[in-house]
Amino acid sequence: MSECFICAKHAALPPTVLAAEEHVVVTHLPGEDVYLGYLFVEARRHVSGLGDLTADEAAAVGRAGARWSRALQAVTGAEHIYAAVIGHGVDHFHLHLIPRYPGTPREYWWTRVDEWPDAPRGGEAEIAALLERLRAAA
Repeated sequence: MSECFICAKHAALPPTVLAAEEHVVVTHLPGEDVYLGYLFVEARRHVSGLGDLTADEAAAVGRAGARWSRALQAVTGAEHIYAAVIGHGVDHFHLHLIPRYPGTPREYWWTRVDEWPDAPRGGEAEIAALLERLRAAA
């Protein structure tokens, strides 16, 4: 079995880590020219789905999701934060937190929000700056 991408990321704690707690790690989508504010709340323990979390892990996911959603809204002015568990690409539980910025045309809401041509995008420097502002707001 190949190593889990998320488990490997947690072992390295890359610069896109926003917070690392006992049961969860919160990270930003890595890369260049990425949709700014796209966060993941990841279970620290390798489990596949929401139903596999312990009560403490599930509570930590809920607290982290609420905390960082509030911070995203405060820092970015996002008018809505989408929260989703999809589980198709990586077999390690993670909750997506995706801001919808003011002015986003309705045709880009939800699954196409990051396709909006005027959406805030950035690379390593912009992600790092956003993470610092989020930490200060939380």
